[in-house]
Amino acid sequence: MKYSQLFGKTLKQTPHDEVSTNAKLLIRAGYVDKVAAGVYSFLPLGKRVIDKISQIVREEMDTVGGQEITLPVLHPKANWEKTGRWSSLDVLFKVKGESGEFALGPTHEEIVVPLAQQYIFSYNDLPKYPYQIQTKFRDEPRAKSGLMRGREFLMKDLYSFHADEKDLDAYYEKMKAVYLKTFIRMGLDALEVEASGGTFSKYSHEYQVLAESGEDTIFYCDGKGCGFAQNKEIATVKDGDKCEKCAATGHEGKIHEAQGAEVGNIFKLKTKYTEPFGLTYTDEKGEKKLVMMGCYGIGISRLMGVIAEIQNDEKGLIWPKSVAPFDVHLVSLSDEGEKVYKQLKEAGVDVLWDDRGDVSAGQKFADCDLIGIPVRLVVSDKAGDGKVEVKMRSEEKTEIIGLEKFLAQPR
Repeated sequence: MKYSQLFGKTLKQTPHDEVSTNAKLLIRAGYVDKVAAGVYSFLPLGKRVIDKISQIVREEMDTVGGQEITLPVLHPKANWEKTGRWSSLDVLFKVKGESGEFALGPTHEEIVVPLAQQYIFSYNDLPKYPYQIQTKFRDEPRAKSGLMRGREFLMKDLYSFHADEKDLDAYYEKMKAVYLKTFIRMGLDALEVEASGGTFSKYSHEYQVLAESGEDTIFYCDGKGCGFAQNKEIATVKDGDKCEKCAATGHEGKIHEAQGAEVGNIFKLKTKYTEPFGLTYTDEKGEKKLVMMGCYGIGISRLMGVIAEIQNDEKGLIWPKSVAPFDVHLVSLSDEGEKVYKQLKEAGVDVLWDDRGDVSAGQKFADCDLIGIPVRLVVSDKAGDGKVEVKMRSEEKTEIIGLEKFLAQPR
């Protein structure tokens, strides 16, 4: 992609109406455009990041039997009345049309359960694991955190359907491991945090990334391999406590209080939604039983916001390689730029080429840092024919090497 042709450009001024770091950087770097509080357009750079995050999530959901579907955003009022959430869910957007009232989907239990009712009849039809990546709408009263808390956002939700609680428990444990792996692939060290399970389970689990601007207060142990973490809402510990889990195994660990940004959560719904819709199956003895459910969410656009919030410096964004919009940001300061650009593309390198001829080298470097692509390549007379200056976005040092040597390196 040539920068001169890119739809969306960097901005010199920081948006005056944004308070969150992620929104300021993503708007300035040309990834998103703010339409209203909590509502953003994703420009080509942003769409590339979203697509890479989505693909990682798809790959991991497929490893645990997930089958991708797409459910509607517009939900009939009657579905939400059946679960009682038409009147009880305070963030529900409601719209009126010629054919009646609808909800703009903030979540999809009210749609996926009636759908499953058409395909689940006996124990032979279980388990099932449909998932989707879909736009959600929530009338958030505090949409001030950029992509970390939106009124319109992209989310993955997988719903599991089981014959009994034992099978649900086994799948839930499997998903816990998959979630941690998913976030690691995005360059995030997410904590698995115990949280309230609501009216249907003792615990649920949130996946939190430590961030000063995070909206959740969590308590976690610093013991190696311990993994203990709790949300403040259910916490049985306080900052500075010795970790009892570590002590029980002869180790030492200390509890810390910190702010966290939630990037995913998983719940054992059990029969909370299958009961109001009457989703049952016939077991081996010919008896009808309620189907058990679990749900597993990951905030796709929220992940983009969280990464931007914590992976940055005073110059701009620093994207992990796995979700960066391009592999390489090519800056040409000589006539060899187009030749190198073609060589990179022919070698399968996904490259953004700053081909602008009317912009100073300093401005190109500043834009490069702001956009935050992992590798910067500079073509210049200083580097010499057939060579490029290589700089990693996360490092200060530069190296001049032959282009062929660069292309031979693992990526």
